[in-house]
Amino acid sequence: MPPKLNLTPLSSLKVSAHYIPSHSFLPNTTPHGHPLLIYHSCFPSSTAASSLESHLPTNGISPQWRYTMYTTSHYHSTTHEILCIIRGRAILLFGGEQNPGRVEQEVKVGDVVVVPAGVAHRLLEDMDGGFEMLGSYPKGCNWDMCYGEKGEEDKANSISSVAWLDKDPLYGDDGPVLWSKEKLEGSKSEL
Repeated sequence: MPPKLNLTPLSSLKVSAHYIPSHSFLPNTTPHGHPLLIYHSCFPSSTAASSLESHLPTNGISPQWRYTMYTTSHYHSTTHEILCIIRGRAILLFGGEQNPGRVEQEVKVGDVVVVPAGVAHRLLEDMDGGFEMLGSYPKGCNWDMCYGEKGEEDKANSISSVAWLDKDPLYGDDGPVLWSKEKLEGSKSEL
């Protein structure tokens, strides 16, 4: 049995919340109003991926893969995505390359990224080689691949009906996915 997951206490967790506007055929956070969330140093870098895989289901999240991030911008229209960084450092791009409201963010082992349905994302740079994440989704959800192309309008239009998370993927009954915009703003770190 894996050891209990040692999470950074919520009172000292640094969180970045980004509201990314729609651009071209990329819906981003506009349809539902839920921000892209990055939990900085949420768990120790020594944490085994198996510990995360055992913990996430206690909050209704199903781990599905361990891999890097694709280098092509894509989004999911059917589910939100939880990415736990388990190896290396990388620069990720959210919102689409041409979007003036895009976000470029360096992430490292111990960080968690909650990517709402519709938010375009891609790997810009694997900084150390071997960048790896644990990809997870709300129980019962299946992911699709959308690229912000003409013909995907029906998928993009369905994003607003994707139910938001009823528990925080890591913290359960409290945590950033459940916080108001005001509380998220108060938890931002100086990054």
